[in-house]
Amino acid sequence: MFQAASRAMSEVFEQPFRAIFWKMLGFTLGVLLVIWIALQGLVANFVELPYGWMDTALSVLTGIGAVFVLGFLIAPISALFAGLFQDEIADIVDQKDYPGDRPGKALPFAQSVGQTIKFTGVVVLGNLFALLLLLVPGVNLIAFFLVNGYLLGREFFEFAAMRFMPAAEAKAFRKARGGTVFLGGLVIAALLAVPILNLVTPIFATIFMMHLFKRLASRQVGRSSA
Repeated sequence: MFQAASRAMSEVFEQPFRAIFWKMLGFTLGVLLVIWIALQGLVANFVELPYGWMDTALSVLTGIGAVFVLGFLIAPISALFAGLFQDEIADIVDQKDYPGDRPGKALPFAQSVGQTIKFTGVVVLGNLFALLLLLVPGVNLIAFFLVNGYLLGREFFEFAAMRFMPAAEAKAFRKARGGTVFLGGLVIAALLAVPILNLVTPIFATIFMMHLFKRLASRQVGRSSA
């Protein structure tokens, strides 16, 4: 598993994936800029204070609050846009690393959109849960890794598996290897916890879980043929 993670991290910054990252980052920053402008506009248009210094203080406080809000939104927004490129990422992995294997099939459009929304919701839920536990010393960090490790591992692994098998089989395959998938999810959660670097988390996780799925699937074929 750690070999798959190391391999995925070395590939994240290769040219094909860098191109996807820049597109994803551009979309993300565009949305964040719109949210920033909207927050500033709301304060300017709907809050009137009697003294100029109060306006200045409110503007500063709003700016600080906006930084925290936008910082929280980076992960789910980047996850939303990364979901749109997941099949493209997986196709690159198939062609580059497993040219002799049967290539996976891109998910149908409706299912792909559903997976993107579901995954974004998972990231939001995991980060909200961790945010709420910030006031509980010693518990918040553990909760962050446990929640995100389980949810991220499940979603990314099932995505990789569903390119090669029906959804029900993919889910059963993931459950049968739950411990390994959870450990993989912890690796993804560790990357998600690092500011700035967490922007590449969706790309890394897709590549990583593609490699992990391939390894586990090949072992199952080996046992079946033995």
